[in-house]
Amino acid sequence: MKSTKGFTLIELMIVIAIIGILAAIAVPQFNEYRAKANDSSAVADARNGITAVISNLR
Repeated sequence: MKSTKGFTLIELMIVIAIIGILAAIAVPQFNEYRAKANDSSAVADARNGITAVISNLR
């Protein structure tokens, strides 16, 4: 009997293709979340700046 161990080339290529598809879906989502976080940070910074200016006027 012939005992084989490991994966065939086709099996490895299928796994790599699946990982590529998942990455193609995940990367745009990650970029969108990061852009939203940057926007939120900018809004918070603007509010803090306005508050600082107003408190200095009093």
